[in-house]
Amino acid sequence: IYADPAKRLELYFRPKDPYCHPVCANRFPTSTMLLRVRRRTKKKQQLDAEEQIQPEVQFEMEILGIVTTVYKFQGMSDFQYLAMHSGPDGKQTSMYDKVLMLKPEKEEFFNRDLPLYIPPPIFSRLDTPVDYFYRPDIQHREGYNNPQVSGENLIGLGRARRPHNAIFVNFDDEEIPTKPLDAAVQNWKKVCTNPVDKKAEEELRKLFEVRPVWSRNAVKANISVHPDKLKVLLPYLAYYMLTGPWRSLWVRFGYDPRKHPEAKIYQVLDFRIRCGMKYGYAATDMPVKAKRSTYNYSLPITVKKQGSHTVSVHDLKQGLGSAGTSGAKKPPSSRYKLKESIYVFREGALPPYRQMFYQLCDLNVESLQKIIHRNDGTESECTERDGWCLAKTSDDLRDSMSLMIKQIIRSTRPALFSNTTNSEDGKEQLAYESGEDEDDEEEEEEDFKPSDGSENEMETEILDYV
Repeated sequence: IYADPAKRLELYFRPKDPYCHPVCANRFPTSTMLLRVRRRTKKKQQLDAEEQIQPEVQFEMEILGIVTTVYKFQGMSDFQYLAMHSGPDGKQTSMYDKVLMLKPEKEEFFNRDLPLYIPPPIFSRLDTPVDYFYRPDIQHREGYNNPQVSGENLIGLGRARRPHNAIFVNFDDEEIPTKPLDAAVQNWKKVCTNPVDKKAEEELRKLFEVRPVWSRNAVKANISVHPDKLKVLLPYLAYYMLTGPWRSLWVRFGYDPRKHPEAKIYQVLDFRIRCGMKYGYAATDMPVKAKRSTYNYSLPITVKKQGSHTVSVHDLKQGLGSAGTSGAKKPPSSRYKLKESIYVFREGALPPYRQMFYQLCDLNVESLQKIIHRNDGTESECTERDGWCLAKTSDDLRDSMSLMIKQIIRSTRPALFSNTTNSEDGKEQLAYESGEDEDDEEEEEEDFKPSDGSENEMETEILDYV
């Protein structure tokens, strides 16, 4: 807990009870000293039985060190839920011996009929009292009738999503859009109020002229534009493919990759770094670590929540994409640019994330390009799974890329492979895990930081535009 400043210290009143909910302490900086105080009592010799002699007391103090961090329990205790069952006669019966498996059990242990016991994972999202500020009932004049309840009168559970007016296209759709929605045009004109924004629009237009299909990460690596402005700019110039070989990519208006065999180089490849003990290294030995883990989950009962950076339309109008903060290290021309490795695969370099979405033209390895162009000139049909490529082209690419990454790990960490045999061949089929996005990089990518949120476009980008 101490190693992670964002975590809270938990105190369990019943440590042996897995259903005990803890109280949490917040971390605070301090400048105090840790003292050791000794109290020594020395009794004086008593000469007369009637004489009262006070013992001699001495105190010794020693400074053991300086305390820079303290944890204070300022919140209230959460509700406690015991594993109990109330019988017909109202008698409470403990269920701990029935629901807790303390030793290896036989099949009969799991097939027993037990009362339903599903404790909630958390009771209170906050452990500090708050004022709700209830408003008093409105006193209407006599004869007033409340209006009929409709969807317009109800207060939603959360704010409505801000639509960015993107056009989504499925692989099975017959027609493709040739121009943006009117609302997307108005949105961009509303925030495009300074020369930097107009320059970003011109640069993005040129990118789509050179290449009609782009991923959002590739765009971020080629032009410097604030992520919130890019959300408004992309629907103005391109539509989004939901399914098929160009899924999660932005396509220039009027261009249909399903009708152009040369568009196969723009297809997407979902690549995930494979790992397992059969290759000599486990997930924990991977130079590219996973971003999310269930082991790092903490209960959302925090007192000090990190403030989120909200961006308003006014901020966008004021040139948020160019001004930024005065203390920024990077110049405005490249402040929001990502590194090339975010979308380009090169031999001898590890991907920054365990899961990457590459376009085939960005696989800068000669052997991989030979696999892609095996059927040049003979493309006959565009399928939803393989596009214009031969069947199982994606599988062949993943196998080749996995072998390249294995060789990189072997060269950087030879101790992991000291007990393994060199029996693998170029066509070995490797079972791979479902990788996730990554914030931590290898040493050469130490200063790379994604602009905002997860870089898994398939999971997060659609939510930005719905």
